[in-house]
Amino acid sequence: MKDGYIEKCCTPEKADYEKIRKYTRRDFSEEELYIFSLTLCSNDIDRDYEKFSVPALKELAVLFLGKTGIRDHSMKSSDQSARIFDTWVENIPGRKTEDGEDYYRLRAKAYMVKSDENKAFITDIEAGIKKEVSVSCAMGCSVCSVCGKSRKSGKCSHINGKEYDGRLCFSILSNAADAYEWSFVAVPAQRDAGVTKSFSSDKGTFCMTDIKKILDTQDSTVMLTRKEAGEIRAYIEEKEELAALGEEYKKSIIKELVSLCAKAMPQMDLKVFGGVAAVMTTKELLSFKAAFQKQQAAENMPAPQLLAAKGKAKDSFNEFRI
Repeated sequence: MKDGYIEKCCTPEKADYEKIRKYTRRDFSEEELYIFSLTLCSNDIDRDYEKFSVPALKELAVLFLGKTGIRDHSMKSSDQSARIFDTWVENIPGRKTEDGEDYYRLRAKAYMVKSDENKAFITDIEAGIKKEVSVSCAMGCSVCSVCGKSRKSGKCSHINGKEYDGRLCFSILSNAADAYEWSFVAVPAQRDAGVTKSFSSDKGTFCMTDIKKILDTQDSTVMLTRKEAGEIRAYIEEKEELAALGEEYKKSIIKELVSLCAKAMPQMDLKVFGGVAAVMTTKELLSFKAAFQKQQAAENMPAPQLLAAKGKAKDSFNEFRI
């Protein structure tokens, strides 16, 4: 995707300063502010083989108003550098996306304060050194381009980046749920750009599959909503409780297995056997337990009183001789 970059310092209009006043606590003069335009993202296919739908870009345009610009997706307030005050979606006539659609991109205007702290940073922007940007947002829907099924349904087996009957597989993102921030980065996730995407459920519920995808695809910072973080915590606590119950169950099986071993093989060093049992999987423990129980049941099976001794003639009647 050839976007996600700062374009240039733009000539502000009077209306721009009116929009900026919505986000400042006092009025700033034109000489105090540095204003520039940028392209945040588009509807083209990115390096992750995902793309935004055009309606999603329009939703993101609303969500990114007022969002702060930071450095390298850092969560430190000291790394906040700029703020978006205007956004819009525009079409570039004649340009097509990789999958043949008309090309649309999300544009924005942002402002910075001309302070001593920002002086070198502004110089880097004007020199084209600080150019690439990456946005972080949450999308509610992800659909396969091949079969049209939701990626969250588990019914789609197509893999992003592969071709099926000559058709490239990618995911179409829609239903923008939130926009977190945009960042100045050295190496963006997208081609010459970058979008760090997270996924919220269509029904507003948590989906661990989506979180795993985020963790698998991001190299550094991962953006989560407060709700997602809270539900991850609840998920971990639930798994920890289940793990504790599993450990207690495993200990009870080991104890029972050692007892069975003592009866079946009195000559066995039970301390050694207990150490071996401790490193077995639950499946292996249950298998040994079943074998010991089967052997014990065979040994304890009662024999009929009139059962003939093996190898003796049936008509000897020796069992009744006095």
